[in-house]
Amino acid sequence: MFERLAVTELGPLVPAPRQRSECWLVMGSGLAGLRMSLLFHMTGLVDLADDAVAASRLPGSFSSTSYASQIRKIVGKHHKWRAEECLNMIASENVTSHTVRQLLSGDMGHRYRADDRFYKGTKFMDELESFGEKIACEVFGADWATLRPLSGHLADMIMVSTLAKPGGSILTVSPADGGYPGLSDQAGYPTFVNVRNLYFPFDSERMNIDAEKARGLIEDEKPSLVVFGQSFFLFPHPVKELAEACNEAGSRMVYDGSHVLGLIAGGEFQRPLQEGAELLLGSTHKSLFGPQGGIIVGKKEVEAEVKGRQFPGLVDNAHWNRIAALTYALDEARRNGGKYAARVIENAKALAKSLHERGVPVKCAEYGFTASHQVYLNMKDEKEIDRLTQRLEDANIIVDRGIRIGTCEATRHGMKPKEMDRVAELISQVYKGTDPARIRPQATKLRRGFSSILYA
Repeated sequence: MFERLAVTELGPLVPAPRQRSECWLVMGSGLAGLRMSLLFHMTGLVDLADDAVAASRLPGSFSSTSYASQIRKIVGKHHKWRAEECLNMIASENVTSHTVRQLLSGDMGHRYRADDRFYKGTKFMDELESFGEKIACEVFGADWATLRPLSGHLADMIMVSTLAKPGGSILTVSPADGGYPGLSDQAGYPTFVNVRNLYFPFDSERMNIDAEKARGLIEDEKPSLVVFGQSFFLFPHPVKELAEACNEAGSRMVYDGSHVLGLIAGGEFQRPLQEGAELLLGSTHKSLFGPQGGIIVGKKEVEAEVKGRQFPGLVDNAHWNRIAALTYALDEARRNGGKYAARVIENAKALAKSLHERGVPVKCAEYGFTASHQVYLNMKDEKEIDRLTQRLEDANIIVDRGIRIGTCEATRHGMKPKEMDRVAELISQVYKGTDPARIRPQATKLRRGFSSILYA
């Protein structure tokens, strides 16, 4: 029979009194017990004692403790490795504050809410959503907001479904140029709703849209939607430069800021709504340090078309614990986003420069490397990329196969350009052939020196 467990933050596991109906489980890096810093609210989710009793009644040979212990062991091993020992440099990841994690585990995660008031008991959820939308409008300079999309991709689906008609067209950056495959003709969402794909003329050397050629394409094709933004996103897009052409063509301008929302929230990179876009949307967990999910903000002219039509066909249950957590993260961005965004970009520039100086090929060296949170390595050979990314993982330096290196999570933990130079040194040693096993302790030591979460 298992007992419920209670611990203090960063402390060891200890048995909790059986009479407690709920507990906050924050399993930390103490010397005793499971070494984790995972905030886990057990109420209604896991009662190990009850699970063990139920499991013991299952037919066949089965240990009543095996599943529970295996689950905890797997999660604990992951957390110890990724959250405590690795330099997490994936550009599409970030880390949330402890308060955001607490809100994710609250009671709102058990509840439903509907616009038609079918469910009762939602008055505080209603109040919270309105408050979150107000903060989002303030942060992004928007007329309205919705926090309901469950992902950045779902936000894109809402955008296409409400602003494009079957037989229409959508202009985006091609995946071949670093665009988002989910909006492409490579089994992306437009193919499901009979929306034709067009792609921006793109300058691969500058990693940006060719504004002059794009203007001509917009004038000729008159796409239903013109969507700025991309997955490999180094420099601001020419939103202002193409606004007039879009207006004359009757094309709706949208900005998918999934990768750069945290920079935009901090007043850096660019301000899409002020430059001509009608919608700004994206993921809330990349450069923005919220929970995984999506958001849409926009101008009043499109509020009825988009926000007014999302329920119930495109968004039903919006996971209100996530909305609570996102609301708090948006307020963190409101209070501290400027300093955070500036440091993220400063760190990315410093990392790129240091890598370049050490002989690692970095894209766009002649154009300043980057103006975002991303550093893009200039490698094309797939086998070479696979080998490098795996060797970096073996050294506890985590990047993606696109070899985009991001500085958001390192910045949130308090790293500065000095540490970026050290990260560049470790990456360059792996790139040049040093045994990852020799680099791993150095990477882990650097990571463990920055355990705080700043800008919260």
